[in-house]
Amino acid sequence: MSTSTTESAIVSRLRAAGCVFAEDEARLILATARTPDDASAMVDRRAAGLPLEHVLGWAEFCGLRVAVEPGVFVPRRRTEFLVRRAAALAPPRPVVVDLCCGSGALGAALVAGLDGYALHAADVEPAAVRCARRNIAPYGGHAYEGDLFAPLPDALRGHVDVLLANVPYVPSGDLALLPAEARDHEPRVALDGGPDGLDVLRRVTAEASRWLAPGGHLLFETSERQVPDAVAAVERGGLAAAVATSEEFYATVIVGAKPV
Repeated sequence: MSTSTTESAIVSRLRAAGCVFAEDEARLILATARTPDDASAMVDRRAAGLPLEHVLGWAEFCGLRVAVEPGVFVPRRRTEFLVRRAAALAPPRPVVVDLCCGSGALGAALVAGLDGYALHAADVEPAAVRCARRNIAPYGGHAYEGDLFAPLPDALRGHVDVLLANVPYVPSGDLALLPAEARDHEPRVALDGGPDGLDVLRRVTAEASRWLAPGGHLLFETSERQVPDAVAAVERGGLAAAVATSEEFYATVIVGAKPV
């Protein structure tokens, strides 16, 4: 291996580029790269500011290695809390829909722990749908390209047991405050939730009841300050709202339940 791709050289390069966890990142790059040239190119991309997950081509989520292409939203560790809540609520052999699915990480992580299920995912971004198809194919999942519920098969109406909706919830005015890795390398449509961050969520809650089975659940992530308005949107959609928080994941999840 050339001197430019030894672990110590990579650590030095990454540290100079401002990577806080340079040692860990160097090990991941070396473990992922197939050749020294691959490693060198990966270090160049990372030093230029590309998110580590896009450099590696994968992200770890709920113990799974999830394929992530450049330009696709990277699943956050905090969102593992949403998957845990969904797993606790899923009935036997559930119909699962992963809406605004990005890489398909949430749906894949949920059904990976289930014995029987049907999995569907949808996203408006073509690159995200490509990734989702790769990630959910091992679980027999189907991914569709289109806006929210529009591309889903009509046969799912009234039959969805678990509706995961990882909607964007950053207020438009706060996008400039995001880390550059997200702001510059993830699609705006996956981040921008409109003036108060809840525009996409309101569209989801307005339709969710038509897709959920009796006793089915809608789950989504939000910020603490958005909870009152998010709960109101869920209740206007005819669902009973409950709020779950996790200090471990620093996450807030709202669950909307359709009456039986």
